[in-house]
Amino acid sequence: MKLTERFLNYVKFDTQSDELTNLTPSTPGQMVFARALEQELRQMGLSDISLDENGYLFATLPANTDAKVPTIGFIAHMDTAPDMSGHDVKPRIVDYKGGKIVLNQETGVTLDPEQFPEMNDYVGQQLIVTDGTTLLGADDKAGIAEILAAVEWFQEHPEVKHGNIRIGFNPDEEIGLGAHKFDVAKFGADWAYTMDGGAVGELEYENFNAASARITFTGLNVHPGAAKHKMLNSMRVASQFANMLPRWETPEHTEGYEGFYHMVGMEGCVEKTTLSYIIRDHNRERFESRKREIEHLCNKINREFPDCAVAEIKDQYYNMREQIEPVMHIIDVAKKAMERAGVPVKVQPIRGGTDGAQLSFKGLPCPNIFAGGMNMHGRYEYVPIPSMEKAMMTIVEICKIVAE
Repeated sequence: MKLTERFLNYVKFDTQSDELTNLTPSTPGQMVFARALEQELRQMGLSDISLDENGYLFATLPANTDAKVPTIGFIAHMDTAPDMSGHDVKPRIVDYKGGKIVLNQETGVTLDPEQFPEMNDYVGQQLIVTDGTTLLGADDKAGIAEILAAVEWFQEHPEVKHGNIRIGFNPDEEIGLGAHKFDVAKFGADWAYTMDGGAVGELEYENFNAASARITFTGLNVHPGAAKHKMLNSMRVASQFANMLPRWETPEHTEGYEGFYHMVGMEGCVEKTTLSYIIRDHNRERFESRKREIEHLCNKINREFPDCAVAEIKDQYYNMREQIEPVMHIIDVAKKAMERAGVPVKVQPIRGGTDGAQLSFKGLPCPNIFAGGMNMHGRYEYVPIPSMEKAMMTIVEICKIVAE
């Protein structure tokens, strides 16, 4: 089965994750997909195939050389984002000649280079797009397809030497839990790469430090006709708190290495209101300062309205750079592989997180390589087929370089 055929097959599986179930995997569709992939790995004749009860699927392409070669891992996640439906995905291949692409004639949904100017980089290429009613799932089923296509390439070229290649497919990356039950010792790689980046050429070994903050405001409700000097409207206090945070330090006003506070949820009534935030910064000192600022503003609120505000702040993950810097040769290998594959290298920070960050702190250094998808998590998602092909060949070249 070739690369594009694989990808078109994989996106038919509904694997949307759900942070509310408290299960692993968080949705049954992910295990259905995992079992289908397990069967495919067996048909390919791979070794050490294991699928555990949490949906973590591992396998090995055994080395074909007697030389002592490090074991390299390649990892991708099976779930798609909760942001938009992944049910009944209808992918379509477009020979892109420029201009708008009509995704859905009935609803008038179009993929427009005026809104997404990166499309101009792919004129003359074949793009896989959605029908405008679901996401596509290139994040990260493109990564899965690329890894298995690279394994198949080695099986078709036995004369090309390589060490043991470990494969890992995990659930629940999109809800931040992909690495939580990943057994690093069992995986047994010297280092690994997640195939989970975006545009062709992306190579990432820096990500945000991340925390969640949940601030609960307790009010006092009495009849509004008799409320003077008695009522405390928790929604108004919560709004006051939200306006105290720096206006320009939000996702819509930041880029590059700039961090932010991002309100992701608001729920309330007069008696109780809850604000949910995510806190992000590449710099660890600024990250810690942002958490302290949340607590400081809660204290200010409580001086005006005693015992009104309570903050729960939980760290989620940290910047993998501090774990990668001692082993920068694995970045050099990836750069060299991309150059051999004809890919211009774009080293950049991830404005988000990745399983690789958590795995790096669990003892498996794991930078992130492009998988090719664009506009992930929504109806405008697409993936250029040549980008997937270059990602596949980057995997091949990494294994060749390590064996050399």
